[in-house]
Amino acid sequence: MRETVTIRSAEPQVRSQKYSARLLRDLVYNKYLYFMMIPVIAYYAIFHYAPMYGVIIAFKEYTPIKGVTGSEWVGLQNFKDFFDSYYFWRILKNTIIISVLTLVFEFPAPIILALLINEVRNRVFKKVVQTITYMPYFISLIVICGMIKTFTNADGVLSDFFTFFGYDGLPMLQKPELFRPIYVLSEIWQKIGWESIIYIAALMAIDLEQYEAARIDGASRWKQIWYITLPGIMPVIMIMFILRMGNMLNVGFEKIILLYNSSIYDTADVISSFVYRKGLLEFGWSYSTAVGVFNSVFNLILLITANYISRKVNENSLW
Repeated sequence: MRETVTIRSAEPQVRSQKYSARLLRDLVYNKYLYFMMIPVIAYYAIFHYAPMYGVIIAFKEYTPIKGVTGSEWVGLQNFKDFFDSYYFWRILKNTIIISVLTLVFEFPAPIILALLINEVRNRVFKKVVQTITYMPYFISLIVICGMIKTFTNADGVLSDFFTFFGYDGLPMLQKPELFRPIYVLSEIWQKIGWESIIYIAALMAIDLEQYEAARIDGASRWKQIWYITLPGIMPVIMIMFILRMGNMLNVGFEKIILLYNSSIYDTADVISSFVYRKGLLEFGWSYSTAVGVFNSVFNLILLITANYISRKVNENSLW
């Protein structure tokens, strides 16, 4: 019995040694691949994990003179002030509305474009369409916002066009009710081509014999799309949807800050722009950090929920 106990207790150590040996061999064999991972690991360690230490500011009354450790601890007071403020429901409502509108209209747009491009048989026309739709993504965001302002000014192209339909001719970005449509349409225009690349790649992985069998059985082009193409790229769609849900409330504050003004805060001010204004312009570091922490926790809950639902419904998930 003593010998048996000794052998069993040695088994984990033997397995650990075998794993260490395998890991060492893999490191030697794939040393260049591991070397290429160093910049990526360093990037996430420096710019994503190291700044997490600053989250403690949300629970303090931070002042640069006293520093993070020397500032007074206030607990959840910053969160309470945010939840009780007038701005809480306004920025939360605006963030959710803009995020939902973007999800409903912008998320399926690259999928539809990829399906349309996949059905085109003229290779020259297909390349021209892809190039034209990719171009806005590579234009600087400052230039994009400048173009949007120019087009929507009182004498802009869009304003002149809608004047024929009874529009009053005022700058469109001065009207709160027009900001959300302008933002969503500009997001579609800017990202539809770039985001369609991953769906086009997924479409190329579908077995062509399935389409041949469907045509033999008399399936129309629409039925081929519905029963072969969409199911073929559905795992990719669900993964992208889960990732999008994880950033649901991270509405791009750069574009909003460049486009909005005080006259449209009621519909344009979102969590990220509120954090920028409170933290950098009004020096409310602790308060803005608390708002950012709330935003991150909310996004994490959405990500976990979307992943769980996707795993239960169609067995596609991130983990």
